[in-house]
Amino acid sequence: MIIDCHGHYTTAPDGLQTFRAAQIAGLADPSLPSPLKPNVSDDEIRASLENAQLKFSRERGTDVTIFSPRASAMAHHIGTEATSMAWARACNDLIARVCELYPRNFAGVGQLPQSPGAGLAGSVRELERCVNELGFVGINLNPDPSGGHWTSPPLTDTFWYPLYEKMVELDVPAMVHVSSSCNPNFHATGAHYINADTTAFMQFITADLFADFPTLRFIIPHGGGAVPYHWGRYRGLAQDMKRPPLEQSVLNNVFFDTCVYHLPGIELLFEVIPAENILFGSEMVGAVRGVDPRTGFNYDDTKRYVEALGLDDSTRVKVYEKNALRVYPRLKSRLGSAVA
Repeated sequence: MIIDCHGHYTTAPDGLQTFRAAQIAGLADPSLPSPLKPNVSDDEIRASLENAQLKFSRERGTDVTIFSPRASAMAHHIGTEATSMAWARACNDLIARVCELYPRNFAGVGQLPQSPGAGLAGSVRELERCVNELGFVGINLNPDPSGGHWTSPPLTDTFWYPLYEKMVELDVPAMVHVSSSCNPNFHATGAHYINADTTAFMQFITADLFADFPTLRFIIPHGGGAVPYHWGRYRGLAQDMKRPPLEQSVLNNVFFDTCVYHLPGIELLFEVIPAENILFGSEMVGAVRGVDPRTGFNYDDTKRYVEALGLDDSTRVKVYEKNALRVYPRLKSRLGSAVA
């Protein structure tokens, strides 16, 4: 089985965006009525997937996608916590419907109702709902709800501990994933995403978060941002700060996906990061949708890059299946006999 750990509903039917537009309009004019839940039919959901994610998955030979709302559309910086709560619930409910329609193809991951300056009680409640009521296997955690201004405490700060306690209790991981950027210095997918991946890893190095939460698990997407390329820098910084080696302090709890869109980048990832810490992912359909003129294939067809490595069977199974089942333990029961 090939499990893609990183998929977003980037092709959601128009009814979802109609709801969001009405929500944003209400922020500008409070006299407008609150929008009703998105008007999306099952047939619209099927059409949005059969011609995109499912089509590509079948063509490329992947089986299951761990699927979450569109990351760039989380936009936690818009409105208030109440705005984010309504938006998160609408998005998560739509993901749940996807998983109900295609239970063997998708497993849900939730969006949290984060908001700059707000606490995490609402996020904890939505995490519980996502797991206990919607059957989701994880969450996306935005380390910067401000949208590029970085006003939140580091991920190692005790501010985040109520959420981590619930994650540990429910035995679910979080993918560290920012959203859109409202800072003109940072292009969303080309800079802000990669900045956040790299920043999160450095934060994990500097503190004892995993001593407090030994079973807490994070996935850093996009191949870990700049981390593999600068592995020597991070080893050296940890050494200078009298921190334990990265293999002891971080790699028992932090994992990386393969959303790296060229073969040399994938080669470096596998050369630097242990195979036990790499989960196959493509982010399809996502940030880069075009065809690479040098190869004739889509940039986000990351399975081609992994296959080109010539991995032995044991490593291949880890990257494609076993690591995902270990990091997302609720996934096995979700998929049932398919992974028995």
